[in-house]
Amino acid sequence: METSKRLQSLDILRGVTVAGMLLVNSPGSWQYVYPPLDHAAWHGWTPTDLVFPSFLFCVGAASALSLSTPKAGQKLHIARRAAALIALGLFLQALPYFDLAHLRLPGVLQRIGVCYAAGAFLFLLTARRDAEGRRTVNIWPLAIIIALLLASYWVLLTYVPVPGFGAGRLDSLGSLPAYIDRRVFGLDHMWIYGTTEGHGVTYDPEGLLSTLPAIANVLFGMIAARIAQCGAPQQTWATVLGIGAALIAVGLALHPLLPINKRIWTSSFAIFSSGAAMALFGLLILVAQAPSAVRAAYPFRVLGANAILAYVISWLMEIVAGLALIATPNGSIGLQTWTFNLIRGAVLPDPYQASVACALMVVAFITLLLIPLNARGVYLRL
Repeated sequence: METSKRLQSLDILRGVTVAGMLLVNSPGSWQYVYPPLDHAAWHGWTPTDLVFPSFLFCVGAASALSLSTPKAGQKLHIARRAAALIALGLFLQALPYFDLAHLRLPGVLQRIGVCYAAGAFLFLLTARRDAEGRRTVNIWPLAIIIALLLASYWVLLTYVPVPGFGAGRLDSLGSLPAYIDRRVFGLDHMWIYGTTEGHGVTYDPEGLLSTLPAIANVLFGMIAARIAQCGAPQQTWATVLGIGAALIAVGLALHPLLPINKRIWTSSFAIFSSGAAMALFGLLILVAQAPSAVRAAYPFRVLGANAILAYVISWLMEIVAGLALIATPNGSIGLQTWTFNLIRGAVLPDPYQASVACALMVVAFITLLLIPLNARGVYLRL
């Protein structure tokens, strides 16, 4: 029963992050977005900046549970799953025209695949075995690895000179992650919105070097899962919440030395965002003790149980919304703009309210699509 409640809390957390992802990625108009629903321009953070690292945290927590039972071919399964995530990410980014000359190579699913594989193999390398032969998270080795990852990345950002810019630059043009992405991927294969004024495309928020500290978010999730398993939920929720709060404090304390920055995933951001996810996980362990709260969180559990499929559907919807044209007296406009104008004209005159209403409709629509699949036990497993 206690294990079930812990799994419910993880499903709810994953569902909250997926709902947040859908909400921030689906406004009626990108011109009218409330600041908390948009990323920080560069240094600093908003709630939106915490969505992706929270999902990586969930990947780590779920991996610690799913890999606890030794199975034949487990390492090959990890490699295949990581490859499938990367391939799916590239496929979605190639849609609808498959312009390979301008295909973005980094991406959200690609980073999830790499971080999942790294975290899973580190778990297998460091795990303990209990009396029944099951693997359990070995907290201290993972904590040391996290410290080494984040300290190494900090050193790289601070002391490695970038040709033409020098060392210690943390801007979108002269930082080491931005430089490496330009050299490795090339401008035609990076995020088209990762620009610097006067220079065009210069960085990718899911780039190569900045994936290194993102692995720490996965490992923090594994540690949180282990702590949650160490006792009754009535006691462990406070421990998980307390550690999360401490990590938030550490991340904020480091901000003057190394700014919190999602775009290049600074070490302070990895700590701060992991703390936020861990604190919320602790609260949800407590919430999951109340059957009424679990029932109320059913939409989040549906999204959390089929997170990758929800992401794929949202991506396909965005493509359709961009391609579909609606005839109006003033000419043809995209489906997204037409829907935004309809809500703004008929229901919510305020453009910001109309924009967020469109996003909420997307969240509700995808959730409704997944409910019958969830009832039948149909999930997208890679």
